[in-house]
Formats: sequence, C-alpha cells, structure tokens
Amino acid sequence: MHPDRTDISDPNASGATLQRILLVDDSAVQLKILAAMMRHWGFEVWQAESGAEALALCEEIAFDAVLSDWMMPGMDGLELCRQFRQLPRDSYGYFILLTSKNERGAIVRGLDAGADDFLTKPVSSDELRARINAGARLLSTQRQLAETLTKLRRAYDAIDRDLRQARTIQEALVPRRFQRFRTATVSLLLKPCGHVGGDLVGMFSPDPTGVGVYCIDVSGHGITSAMMTARVAGYLGGDFPDQNIALERRRDRQMSFCPPRVVAMRLNQRLSADPGVLEYLTMAYLTLELGSGLVTLVRAGHPPPLLIRADGSMEFVGVGSLPVGLLADACYEETRLSLAPGDRILLYSDGMTEARLSSGGMLDDHGLIALVRECLAARGTEFLDDLYWRLSQLTPPGHPLEDDVSAALVEYDGP
Repeated sequence: MHPDRTDISDPNASGATLQRILLVDDSAVQLKILAAMMRHWGFEVWQAESGAEALALCEEIAFDAVLSDWMMPGMDGLELCRQFRQLPRDSYGYFILLTSKNERGAIVRGLDAGADDFLTKPVSSDELRARINAGARLLSTQRQLAETLTKLRRAYDAIDRDLRQARTIQEALVPRRFQRFRTATVSLLLKPCGHVGGDLVGMFSPDPTGVGVYCIDVSGHGITSAMMTARVAGYLGGDFPDQNIALERRRDRQMSFCPPRVVAMRLNQRLSADPGVLEYLTMAYLTLELGSGLVTLVRAGHPPPLLIRADGSMEFVGVGSLPVGLLADACYEETRLSLAPGDRILLYSDGMTEARLSSGGMLDDHGLIALVRECLAARGTEFLDDLYWRLSQLTPPGHPLEDDVSAALVEYDGP
C-alpha cells in the first residue's frame, strides 16, 4: 500500500535516520491504530496485511523499521523476520515483533530470527514511541559507522594507490636484476613483504676492473624503512659515480673503489648525524677484482654471506661489525677472500634465514645451506628465484613471509 505522509513535527524525537516504517498485521483495526500513531509522530507509513505482502514491499523499498505482528496466517512474523534479514540491503533495518508472548523461549526464538525488539499487545503508545526512539539511535549509530567506514575505505584506497606508486618507484631502485661484468655476473632478488619494504640490493662498476655489490636491510618495515632505502640508494647509486660514497676519483681523473670499511664508516656518519632518525641498517658490501677474483667484504650487522665453492662445499664468511647508524663512532672490519673459477658468493637478508616455517621454527643457517644445495644446478636469477620459491613452500599455507627478502648472487667465472 502507498504510504500516508505528514511533515515531521519533532525530528529530534523521531530521529532523522528512521523515517520509513512498514506496519504488518492481519488485523485492519490494529493497523489503523498503529498507523494513526505513526502518522501523528511524522513518519512515512506503509501497511501490509500479511507476511507475503510485507516481504514483497521490503524487496522494493528499504524500510528503516518494520513493526510486525507475530501471529499471522500463512507467513508469521517470525518467518517474515528471517526472510527480511536475508534481503540484500545497503543499510540496517530495525525489526520489532508485536506479540502477546512473553515467555523466555519465545523471546529467544525471536532474537535468533533477527528481531531487534519486542512489544507486547495491547501496544502502549508511550512504550512504542520509546522503542522507536531506541531503534532510531541504533540506526543513527550504524549509519555514522557506515559513513566512517566509507571515509576510511576512501582513505585506504588513496593510501593503497600511493603505496603502489611507491612500490613502482622502489622497484626502479633496482633497474637490472642481472648484469655481466667481464669475468663475473651479478644477480639480484628483492621481495618486499608489503607494498614497499626496507631491503635494498644493488651493484655498480666504475671501471672494467671491478664491481661493487651490496645487500642492505633497514630496521622496521613499511613506508619509513622504504624512505631510508631510497636515501641509501642515492649514496650507492651507479648512475652518478661522483655522488657514490663508495667511489673516489684518482689523480688520473678515473673513479676507483674506496675500501669497504671506509664505505660503511661514511654511511654510518651520514645516518648518525641526522637528528630524529631512529632507523639503522645492516649491510653486507663487497668489492670484487674481476681479474684476480679477490673479494673485500664488510659485514655491518648483516647475516654472513655464504661462499659456495665450485665443488659444492659451502661456508659462511665475513667478520661481524655493528649495524650502520647505531653508534656514531662505530668501526668496521674487512674480510678478504679469493674466488676461483666457478665459485659463487651469496649475500642475503635475515628475512630469509629467519623465515617462519610450517614446522614452527625458522629456516636458520643450516636450512639455508640445505635450500642452496637444491638450487646448485641453476645459475643467475634462476638460482635466486628457485631459492625464494623453495623458501615460500616451507612457510605455512596462506601465510606469506613476514619480512622482506633480498639477495645478491656473485658468480665468478675466472679470468
């Protein structure tokens, strides 16, 4: 039936969020009494004389509230309430059952069916008004929450777009995953656990005689750590050698490598000098002389690189030092070793060895060696991708890795 409408004389009492009300009763007299009260209070009123008729109206109109008699022929109020709750809606609908039942079991069945409130016949106008006002408060709260959720969803979408763009920018910090340097190749892997991460890998070569490779892990996760990696990438970039703190210009105007311990010291001084910056980073950085195979390595709080000999034997290498940016006067030690043809050295972040496994423990050093043995037949980026895939298969199903994973693989072919 079409609604009877009157102007709302007391919008604060009726509640601006509760306007459209459907009255359901097989008694024409009861409908007339309830409709008169509702119109007097300024509501838009629809009427239905059966549950089936009421359900058909509810499929067309999103009523703010439904007042339904419990006992009706055919579809009773309890079944109407159940089917009303199954209708697709953008907002909540308040449902009041009118009944002469007041035993506990009846109330439980009504609540299980989805009823919000109950009124006992004969209906008191004061009690009905109070119940309607209670429903209005509930709907007002629900709609405020819905509006807040909509705003949060929009804010999340905006942040998500920004983070996706930030990920694109961060991926640009590692423009090449593979590069050949005369007698050696360098391959890189960078897998953030979120949109952006705090790991960074890279390589640079100022001249044909050597190559520098680094693997860095900034403390923490997310945007702050990602901003730190972007800053450090500027210090160790290969596109602008004059700005790279790992390089220095010789007397013949050519660029050459600084000792790795000096690089760690310079980076530490820059990060420690910034007030308000609480983040620090761990780093494994090496230089490789392409002719002799000599590696000079500094390990600043980072996991020890894995030396993989051509015969398949392996060992962890590198003397540990303090992380970069933790103490302003930190000192760093170097490790020197020689690569023979066919040897490889793997730099990696702790997101690999500290990965949580389905068994409940972490991968640890022994697990890393076991994984590497399974990948020995592969080379370059294929080796790193295979290593990461095998690691992901050991983690709990449906639970991605909790930390960023990065790695750099240096493969020496010999002069």
